Amino acid sequence: MPESYLGLLRRAKSALPQTKAAERWEIPRAIVQISGKRTTVRNFIEIARALRREPQHIAKFLFKELAVPGNVGEALELQGKFNSEQINRRIEDYAKEFVLCSECGKPDTQLARKDRLWFIKCEACGAQRPARAV
Repeated sequence: MPESYLGLLRRAKSALPQTKAAERWEIPRAIVQISGKRTTVRNFIEIARALRREPQHIAKFLFKELAVPGNVGEALELQGKFNSEQINRRIEDYAKEFVLCSECGKPDTQLARKDRLWFIKCEACGAQRPARAV
């Protein structure tokens, strides 16, 4: 005698591997210190680690977006006064453009260079898309 639909559904669900609910991915908020005409992002290396990108790449993006020179060491130094809201907004823009997958929206991506072009490859869904040079 054939099994009922609900019985088949229960059997199929029990055969699926157990998965944990994915933790919500969050970008650390920038800790900004303004001294004179300079702005320092003290936790910049931590932000780069969370985004899984090279600090120099993120810094170059921020220098262009904020239209100021700066340098990267233990922290990011910008020549100009910027509040934490301005910095955090630009870091979120960076994440949308260079970190999050355009197909599945997950942050599990890698930024790789092939020849002279940059590509963002998603490790979760396998999607690949070109990225603009910074």
